[in-house]
Amino acid sequence: MNIRNKNKDLDIATNLKVIEWLKAELVESVGALLKSLLKAGNDATSDALATIIIVCYILGKRVGISFQAIDMRIRHKINTSINDAHEIEQWYGDLSDLQKYLDKKDNKKR
Repeated sequence: MNIRNKNKDLDIATNLKVIEWLKAELVESVGALLKSLLKAGNDATSDALATIIIVCYILGKRVGISFQAIDMRIRHKINTSINDAHEIEQWYGDLSDLQKYLDKKDNKKR
C-alpha cells in the first residue's frame, strides 16, 4: 500500500470518527434541550437549540451535503408544510412566521 492510499484510508477513518462524534453530540444536545425545557431558563434552551442546528449542518457536511443544500431543503419543507396545511401552521402560523423571518434575513444579505 502506498502513502497516498494510507492517507486516504486515514482520512476516511478520521471522517467516520468525526461523524460518530457528531451523532453523539447531537444526542447529547437533544438531551440538554429536553432538560432545559423542564426548567424556566431560556438561555439553556436557546443554547441547546443552537448547538443542535450547528451540529446538524456540520454532520451534513461530513456526509457530503452542502450547507446550501440543507438550506434549500429547509425552505422546501417549510413551503410544503405550509401548502399541506400542517397542524402547527393551522394552529399557530409558525411555519409562515419562519418563512417570513428567513425571507427577511435573506433580503438583508442582498
